[in-house]
Order: sequence, then structure tokens, then C-alpha cells
Amino acid sequence: MKFSPKLHSYLKETLGSEITGATPIGGGCINDAFQVTMTNHQSLFVKQNRYSLRDMFEKEARGLELLAGAADGLRIPRVYGTFNDASEDKAYLILSFVREGRSDNTFDEQFGRSLAHMHQQTSTQYGLDHDNYIGRLPQKNDRRDDWITFFAECRIEPQIAMARDSGYFPGSVRQSLDRMYSRLPELLPEEPPSLLHGDLWGGNYLCDTENRPVLIDPAVYYGHREAELSFTRMFGGFGKGFYRGYEEVWPLQPGFSKRRDIFNLYPVLVHVNLFGGAYVAQAESIIHRF
Repeated sequence: MKFSPKLHSYLKETLGSEITGATPIGGGCINDAFQVTMTNHQSLFVKQNRYSLRDMFEKEARGLELLAGAADGLRIPRVYGTFNDASEDKAYLILSFVREGRSDNTFDEQFGRSLAHMHQQTSTQYGLDHDNYIGRLPQKNDRRDDWITFFAECRIEPQIAMARDSGYFPGSVRQSLDRMYSRLPELLPEEPPSLLHGDLWGGNYLCDTENRPVLIDPAVYYGHREAELSFTRMFGGFGKGFYRGYEEVWPLQPGFSKRRDIFNLYPVLVHVNLFGGAYVAQAESIIHRF
């Protein structure tokens, strides 16, 4: 793989070492990714995309650094920086390379406990001091004093507007959505704004060689912790031990299973705007049901 010559110079200047090889890593649908080896035998994880998408890498770096500052028992890849080369139309995110291991029977509970500790890092408001991305879509993080306002104005409405521009959702959905908003105060319990990974599904964590849970590809903000836990259930859920470990540290309020679909309306709408298809009917079902 041929990187920008300026990236070679940047890494030599920053790390005091030079690139000796790069191996493509599959699995991503947005960026090109590589395991990069250096002359000092260090391994880096380098993401590459077009220069116009450099802000995604800047925000991902900030998100990882926020998580690293609050992680207790979780491993977060180290951010070595971002680098942009307009002349080559390239943007890069440079992280430590995490070698995957095989999880043992303590992993899930450890992961759940560690995530609960991270969620106990709270703020006075929902949102964040900057917008970022979920996947390749913009994520609005304007601060709000209450979850329901934040959920409606910064999570659901931007995705609905994007979907409507693509021809999804007739006028009847608007009426059902407004009715759902009016019911949220009775449906959703109050919780403090917790630091969330923001995009926590099975593809965005791994187990390292020391049996530690590692969080990757965040969409960080301060939000309702049930939004995060609902997201973990969206594609079949994590191991039972994960939820058991979480509730050992910070039990959920009664009725969580009945509220999950409300919280998951946001990621479902994100999938509508990324993929369309069956996600449209799934979003409509949630909106009409509540």
C-alpha cells in the first residue's frame, strides 16, 4: 500500500520511526484500514479516506480521547493523531493497533461492569460541546437540559428530515411521531446524562489478548444510559453475563425491556438513511406503536 509521502514524514517526526509495511484490514464499509508496522517494531492502526472527510477522523479522535479519560476496565485505542494531505486527497487517523484475543467466560461480566462504571461519568446536560458522526452520518449534539427534548430535537428529528428528503415516511408518520413525543414523559424514566460510546453494537468492540474489552468506532455524547443498552440489543444482544455484570454495578429501572424499541428508533432511523429497505417498515412500526 502506498501512503502519502507526507504521512511517512509525519510519522517519522511524531514517533521517531519509519513505516516498513502495511497490511489491509477488511471489515469496514466507510474507510480503508491498515495494520502498519514501523522500524521500531511498533504496530499502528491507520484509517484512510478522502481529504473532504477529514472531520470524521478529527471527531473520532476526540471521542476516543473522551472515552479513554473515563474508561475503568475498558481499553481504548491510543490516538497518535490525525494527518491530512490535500495534495493527495487523503485524510488519516492514526491509532495504536490492538491485537485480538479469545475471550474467556469472565469477559462478558467484566465488560458489563466496566461499561456501567463508564456510564457513571456524568454531565449536567445531555449532548456534547461538538457535533460528530454516527457511521458516516452527521450526529447533532446540541446541549439540552432534559433527555426527551434532546432525544426529539437532536436524535429523531434530524434523521426524520434526512429520510423525508429521500422520499421516506408519509404525512401520517408525522402525526404518530408527535403523539409518541407527547407520551415520552410517562414512558421514559429520568436518568443523569451518562458518557456513552454512542454506537455500541457487536462490531464496535473486541477482546484483546489480555481478555480486556476494547471499544472502537465511537459516536460519543452524554445521553440516557438506556439508549446505549438498547442499542446493544439491536442485533441479537450481547452475552447474558454482560447485562448481569452491568446491573451488579448500576441496576436499571423496572420496565427497561418495554422501552428498548423507543430508544432504538434512533439507530433504526440511522439505518434507514444508510440502507433503506426493511428498516423503513421497522421505524414506522415503532413510531405507530408508541
